[in-house]
Amino acid sequence: MFKRGLSLCAAMMLSACGAPEVGEENLEAHLESLPAPLTSAISRGCSFNITYTQRPAALPPLYDIYLNRQASATCPWPAASEKLDTSYNYVPRLSLAANDLGVAASFVLKRTYSGSSPTILGLEHVDPELLTTVRVADIYPAYGRGFIYSGDLSIAADGTTLVVRGTKSGTILGESGSGSNYTATFPNFFTSTTPPTVQAY
Repeated sequence: MFKRGLSLCAAMMLSACGAPEVGEENLEAHLESLPAPLTSAISRGCSFNITYTQRPAALPPLYDIYLNRQASATCPWPAASEKLDTSYNYVPRLSLAANDLGVAASFVLKRTYSGSSPTILGLEHVDPELLTTVRVADIYPAYGRGFIYSGDLSIAADGTTLVVRGTKSGTILGESGSGSNYTATFPNFFTSTTPPTVQAY
């Protein structure tokens, strides 16, 4: 059975440009205090959800992240699942947003077993029919120094701008401002490769 993703993994947080530090002992409480991200959405009449499952017998743990399409009377395509990524020894935090232009999936994860490797935000535009990845727009700390802890998705009222809001330590390359929170705004996310504007606060 797939599990819905809630990130409850503790890791050491580095100081972020003078912002208050979240230590290892209270990182779990910090993440639990954040609003729960949306992990389901609708595109072209089809319901989608993003989940993870822990790979059996893998030590350290591996968490495979899946996008799932559900069969329904309003969906022109059958039920299907596609693996998006794998998180190494870190329970991923998942988020989903969609409209008729496509499906946007995000997942905070680690891509190596190394304890010193950063957690990053994987971000993909997925075609709702083929479940193929159209665009990868990952968000990560500059020079591998710091961590991304959350990155929850929403689509702006114009229907074309994707907004990612989350918490971090360190600096995201190209960000303005400073602090442990960030907003990354992608104009025309589903129809272009325009890079985001990143604001830290």
